[in-house]
Amino acid sequence: MRPATQQDGNWTGVRVPTPAPRRGRPRSAAAERAILDAVVRLLEDGEPLAALSIERIARTAGVGKATIYRRWSGKEELFVDVLKDMEPPEPAVSGTAGLDDLRLLLDSLRRRGLAQRSSALLHNVFAQMKSHPKLWEEYHSSVIAPRRVAMLAAVRRAVDAGELRADLDVGLMDDLFLGPMLVRTIHRPDAPLPEDLADRIVQVLVEGLGPGRATRPPGDA
Repeated sequence: MRPATQQDGNWTGVRVPTPAPRRGRPRSAAAERAILDAVVRLLEDGEPLAALSIERIARTAGVGKATIYRRWSGKEELFVDVLKDMEPPEPAVSGTAGLDDLRLLLDSLRRRGLAQRSSALLHNVFAQMKSHPKLWEEYHSSVIAPRRVAMLAAVRRAVDAGELRADLDVGLMDDLFLGPMLVRTIHRPDAPLPEDLADRIVQVLVEGLGPGRATRPPGDA
């Protein structure tokens, strides 16, 4: 793992994971699909994460253990791919826009929040995952950390494009954009997650919270 580059302010605590070399992929996409589906099927049948073994997964998928180990180094890596398969896909950001990419990334968080609310299985898996440090660390390094890096890059592009102030800390601005969406999706599970929530968060923060600053009432973001 290599340290993330610090630019435009005090960006601390974020490290960009260096992907470990894979040990090869299954011989067919059908085999990988069968393995992922087998894990989901076992979880749907009430098997806890801690009870799942590579042997049991291979038997359920109708493949050999070697087929699994050619693609995944262990259960943690496999379970993370199962979660990624269950969650909404990552957004296709331009990589060149600032606020527009930021809106897409925030909306992807909103959609993942909706997915966890609507899927009892996904919610249950996340709840279990937090009691398995190795699994949580694998998910954080391969999923959450890259998302954070993408958000920071979008904020930085917005600064370069003149959409955000250049005299403010980039990491702090990123936290200010990200915070409201995390509050809605994680800390307030009963709060609404409307389709325009990302737009409203960006609007409020860009226009400011002071009286007389907003050009139009932004609503309760």
